Amino acid sequence: MLYERIRGLRESHNYTQRKLSELLHVSQATYSRYESGALDIPIQALILLADLYGVSVDYILGRSES
Repeated sequence: MLYERIRGLRESHNYTQRKLSELLHVSQATYSRYESGALDIPIQALILLADLYGVSVDYILGRSES
């Protein structure tokens, strides 16, 4: 659920993986691994993504629908 949510949020806001990787200060390859589930997303990155998209961390984690 987590990986589908971060990809869906990125696409619905018309961000590229490159743009998100720059905002999170990671390589594009690292961000791609976050979306595929090959690499766990650090808590600080989850908080940044939640703030960027205006959602809760619980939403990103699939613990909430809002």
